[in-house]
Amino acid sequence: MRHLFLIFLLTLTSLTTVFAQQTNPADTIYRIQDSILIPTKSGIPISAIIVRKKANVQPLPAVLFYTTYYQGAGDAILGKRSADKDYVGIVAYARGIRGDLKNYVPYEHEGTDIYDIIDWISKQSWCDGKVGMLGGSYTGFSQWATAKNIHPALKTIVPQVAIMPGFDVPMENNVQSNIALNWPYQNIYKSQGISKNLPFEWFEKGSSYKSLDSLAGIPNPMFQKWLQHPAYDAYWKSVVPTPQEYAKINIPVLSTTGYYDGAQISSLQYFKWHNQYNKNANHYLVIGPYDHWSGQRKATPNLMGYEIDNVANISMGDLAYEWLDYILKNKPKPDLLKDKVNFQLMGKNEWKHVPSLNKINNDTLKLYLNTKTLTAKKPKQKGFEIQTVDFKDRENQNNYYTPKIIIDTLDVSGALVFKTDPFEKEFSINGSFLGNLYATINKKDMDVSLALYEILPNGKYFYLTRYVGRASYAKDNAKRQLLEPGKKESIPVNNTRFISKQISKGSQLLILVNINKHPFEIINYGSGKEVVDETIKDAGEPLQIKWHNDSFIKIPIWKN
Repeated sequence: MRHLFLIFLLTLTSLTTVFAQQTNPADTIYRIQDSILIPTKSGIPISAIIVRKKANVQPLPAVLFYTTYYQGAGDAILGKRSADKDYVGIVAYARGIRGDLKNYVPYEHEGTDIYDIIDWISKQSWCDGKVGMLGGSYTGFSQWATAKNIHPALKTIVPQVAIMPGFDVPMENNVQSNIALNWPYQNIYKSQGISKNLPFEWFEKGSSYKSLDSLAGIPNPMFQKWLQHPAYDAYWKSVVPTPQEYAKINIPVLSTTGYYDGAQISSLQYFKWHNQYNKNANHYLVIGPYDHWSGQRKATPNLMGYEIDNVANISMGDLAYEWLDYILKNKPKPDLLKDKVNFQLMGKNEWKHVPSLNKINNDTLKLYLNTKTLTAKKPKQKGFEIQTVDFKDRENQNNYYTPKIIIDTLDVSGALVFKTDPFEKEFSINGSFLGNLYATINKKDMDVSLALYEILPNGKYFYLTRYVGRASYAKDNAKRQLLEPGKKESIPVNNTRFISKQISKGSQLLILVNINKHPFEIINYGSGKEVVDETIKDAGEPLQIKWHNDSFIKIPIWKN
């Protein structure tokens, strides 16, 4: 049911009547109350499903799963999971979902709506006054949104693989991806007729990025709205906690994410800011060889062709409920949470536990990009590597894409390749690599892509992590600073993903340095105009880059 005709608020008395009418007598285990309308101060009710075990007649803690997706009657399972653990399970939908979609605006109302949802839950006879939240992706973000103003009944949140609007979706480091177009179509406008070939048609046509919805033939107002905010500006920052609000988040928090989770940089940023602005933050982090799905549910034993270590084969979903039991029912703390930061060292079949992110490594490997090598010594003689990108050439792409973690051969796709000599001793990479690129270009901007690999002793390639970012926002993601053609420019590399991997003796590290030119992310032609307005007509002469050999990356490592 996508549309409800009831738009008025129901009083708590009338809701009791609705509950009785909507309980399914055929269900012998659960009391399921569907299409409940929870009143909010906005005047727009929130549709919800409430699930309880019939055997549980006493008030219980409630677990709220707030979602922006509606899949159908099967959504009740999200509440049953909590009921099975002897909670009251609530599935609440973002305003307009299962109602009038004109009321639905992604990201903007969670902070106030969820407060009202929790307030209503806490006053029900079946709730003991304690509420917890869990869930991933958008649901993870929603927990941070409500943490801007925490209701007294909210005792804990478990944001899993949590996105941060404007930080990782619909753009990462200010580079827009096609999720900005596809997600509103699927979730807001319910358009099923978008061609899978649309990105390729756009790529071949060379039209502006903001014309993608015109090319699709279906207007996408949310896509257009997001494109008006290419900086990480006040619009995006308003939906997550401010420094002052982080300082007041004193409830316990458990965050989970994965090395191959698309939302990882956001999950980490929440953790970093919470700890930065609240020195007493009671916040635990768990991260391992997981993607966006397995970072919130069960582990995938074979992740993109990589057989994860046995100790990593656990369920983040189960861990979430162990945490809720710990906080809401005073049960023992989950065994895995031996310290605030808990990460799995790939290749060693063990978990590491440290009190903070600055304790995950004891050394840094600084490597300079010099004459196609990665060297620990800064080059004595100045030099550079030249890279040319012809944006008018649509026969070839400059693309980062690794379908598997372990691959036999590496398609560099127009990139420059830099690699180390084989290492004489083993060590582990623990953390997020950083760096600073120095480049001289003949244009005003470019979108940089880096991919880091381990070349295994057997010659295969192990994909570690990737960075993508817009050069003009590298110094400040809230303010665009164009490059000056012909001038040597500094391009900081930040906001990269956490990785933990044992590096074998005889292995090498390899980094690909590239410029985006492919159908799945926006193309920055470097004219200096707003990138969303650029077309292939703005390509001009090919992009010429001198990558100077004082460019470097810094990899956090642990040496025994």
